[in-house]
Amino acid sequence: ISICRDLPNIEVITFSVNGISDLEPLNQCQNLSELYLRKNNITSLNELFYLKNLPRLRVLWLSENPCCGSDPHRYRMTVLRNLPSLQKLDNQAVTEEELSQALVDGEEITAPPARRSMEISCPESTESSAAESTMETESELLDFSLEETNKIRQELGMKPVPRDKFSSFSPRETDCNRKNRNNVLNAILLLMKELDAEGLEIVQQTVGRRLQAFRKKELQEE
Repeated sequence: ISICRDLPNIEVITFSVNGISDLEPLNQCQNLSELYLRKNNITSLNELFYLKNLPRLRVLWLSENPCCGSDPHRYRMTVLRNLPSLQKLDNQAVTEEELSQALVDGEEITAPPARRSMEISCPESTESSAAESTMETESELLDFSLEETNKIRQELGMKPVPRDKFSSFSPRETDCNRKNRNNVLNAILLLMKELDAEGLEIVQQTVGRRLQAFRKKELQEE
């Protein structure tokens, strides 16, 4: 997610199912309008502090993070009190009544969360909630990743990817490998947002050559 510090003009970010815990890199993304963070490891709603000064943020998906807690009403009210410009939270439209109620039931966030030392490398085995939060069926992960990828492709003026052409992850891959591949994919999609038509054509040509090489290798192995 640190790549976002170098993308101040990015408008749509999808980082679902990535073990993210820190939203500080997003506080300079002044053009950000849609942010998808479902199923990460965001433990504190104080992370919203970094989103409060993003004037164009209208869509936020934060569900299935530890910060949502056991009280859905308090969670939603706190998010809306601090981000009153949202039009949709967790795929549910925000109403004027909710925004008014949030001023009463929501908690005002005035400071960023206290930081703890975090393990950067991916351990071989773990029982942490971060690992548990990424556990879902291959079909669920594929469907959600495809939906978000096609949303970004639409923003880029690109055709959507058919489901049968979208690569899923092998069940034999470790959680760490899966997370790393997700991070690489998201980084590429984010950087593509910054390219003009000429840059996208270069990417298309490069991808085409890479695909031809992979297909040739597969035929040789068969």
